[in-house]
Amino acid sequence: MISRAEPAVAASGVRKRRGLLTWVSRDGLSTFVFLLPLVVVFGLFSWFPIVRSIVMSFQATNLVSAPTWVGLDNFAYVLGDPLFGQAVSNTIWFAILALVFGYPIPLVLAVVMSEARRFKGVYSALAYLPVVIPPVVSVLLWKFFYKGGTNGAFNQILHTVGIAPIQWLGDASLAMPAIVIEATWAAFGGTVIIYLAALLTVPPELYDAAEVDGASILQKIRHVTLPHMRGILFITLILQLIATAQVFTEPFLLTEGGPNNATLTVLLLIYNYAFGSSLGAHFGAAAALSLMLAGFLAVFTAIYFWLTRGWSTSS
Repeated sequence: MISRAEPAVAASGVRKRRGLLTWVSRDGLSTFVFLLPLVVVFGLFSWFPIVRSIVMSFQATNLVSAPTWVGLDNFAYVLGDPLFGQAVSNTIWFAILALVFGYPIPLVLAVVMSEARRFKGVYSALAYLPVVIPPVVSVLLWKFFYKGGTNGAFNQILHTVGIAPIQWLGDASLAMPAIVIEATWAAFGGTVIIYLAALLTVPPELYDAAEVDGASILQKIRHVTLPHMRGILFITLILQLIATAQVFTEPFLLTEGGPNNATLTVLLLIYNYAFGSSLGAHFGAAAALSLMLAGFLAVFTAIYFWLTRGWSTSS
């Protein structure tokens, strides 16, 4: 029995040594050394802030004094804040408006541009141009357009046709739709390019067969285009919903959450918690609300993909 066991151990040891030597000889070590800086940088600037914010959500700290452990007090503070409910409702309202106006527009433009016989490259460049403009520049440009009185570009156009000036950003009922219009204009170019690429994957013979059957343009879009783009449409939908839940730049620069907190969003409330004052800022509440938002988006995304797991492939 002893003589039989020794070769097995020796063979096992040889196999282990050969496995390590094989891994090194097949550039495994060089690959690990090459990826190590990327992993370190990613962990330092991505995962470490996430872990740090989770810890901070259970602490009372202003990043100057020593933090103290408060448990769930930060979450209770956020849930008890009367502005929390308004920020959530405003964010949902923004998401609904962005879904109604901002989601179908890129698809319609992509279909129209794909039917163009000439200058497709020019149309694609013009559609993508708003994405090239820096977001802050884009928002400030639209802020000039929305300027109240007769100084704003839009009100000057209305003045030429005899319509009184409109307080685009000063009216609580108009401020959020105005922000949605600007955000849609600034972001639809990238989605248009994605849809144009997806349209190229639709077999042309299906359109030819639909024309032989006498299908109209709307019927071809409904029965040919949309079924083949179903997977892309579901992905862009969830990405847009996640982006709308994190809207910050537009309400911060256009209205600062006003008028009367009509455009206060969840991310803007997080900013106000963290930077509302210099030393008395409530970073713990900001981290707690950030964690709540991240948790909601994670659960929402998981439920979304679970409910639509068969829709993207079914015909």
